[in-house]
Amino acid sequence: MYEIFEKLLKAHGETAYKVAKETGIATATLTQWKNGTSTPKQEKLQKIADHFGVTIDYLMTGKEREGDKYYLNEETARIAQEIFESKELRMLFKTSRDIAPERLKAYHDMMVRMERLEYGEGD
Repeated sequence: MYEIFEKLLKAHGETAYKVAKETGIATATLTQWKNGTSTPKQEKLQKIADHFGVTIDYLMTGKEREGDKYYLNEETARIAQEIFESKELRMLFKTSRDIAPERLKAYHDMMVRMERLEYGEGD
C-alpha cells in the first residue's frame, strides 16, 4: 500500500507531511505504514483515497476495478481532475464523489471568476 501512496505523492507533487496535515493522519502513522510496523485501518485508508481521488482498491492494489471508479460520472471526473491540477481551485476537489457534473462545473466557474476578480483580471 505504501508504495502506491508514494507513487500518488509523486504524481500529485505532494509530501507525506502535507497529506498528513490535510487528512488529520499523524506523520508517525504514515511512517509506521512505511516501515511495516502497523497496518492502515479502513477509515484512514478512506481518508487517503479521498485525498487523492482514488478508491481504496486502487490504493491497495494500484488498479481500479471496472465500475469502481471514484467519480460516478466521466464528465465529473474530467472536471474534478482539472480542479485538482489547479492549485487555486484544489479546495473544490474535496467535493462529493457523486456530484452532478453541471454542479461541479458551476462551482469551478464561480471559483475561476472569483480568482480573476481577486487578482484584478476582470471577468
